[in-house]
Amino acid sequence: MIHTKRLTLRPFCDADLDALHSIFSDPRAMQYWDRPAWNDPEKTKGVLADFMRHAPQDHLELGITLDGQLIGRAGLWRRYEIAYILHPDYWGHGYASEAVAALIGTVWTQFPDAPALTAEIDPRNLSSAKLLGRLGFELTGVEKENFDYGGIEMTDTAYYRLKRSSDA
Repeated sequence: MIHTKRLTLRPFCDADLDALHSIFSDPRAMQYWDRPAWNDPEKTKGVLADFMRHAPQDHLELGITLDGQLIGRAGLWRRYEIAYILHPDYWGHGYASEAVAALIGTVWTQFPDAPALTAEIDPRNLSSAKLLGRLGFELTGVEKENFDYGGIEMTDTAYYRLKRSSDA
């Protein structure tokens, strides 16, 4: 469990299903995610089960909570790639930056051999690009039309990297 000034990042539990589904079923939240929003709670139940199944020595899958309410997810997958998402009702308050910064600190501690962290985003997601920049990530490249977004469109991918500092 990770505590910040306003947030708690903690392992997921079964009780998170409804709040997580409200994120994954919201087209605004999913606009730049890896697939379009869905309305099937069973699909969310499967994603939640995957989040809870990952071994902490290999992955971090954490729910972002504010005053006990699940508002998003921050995690580490594909060995040292971070990912995050917040319910749109909580955008614009600095919660994503706060959560991701805390996640980065935990990753450096939990995975001392990690030389760097990476992130992949849709370059149209300007807020996420700004967040990564504020946290020290550097844009390493953009690949054109390389990602199939749910059979709807081919999108670009922007690649970011954060090198471990000597004091991490």
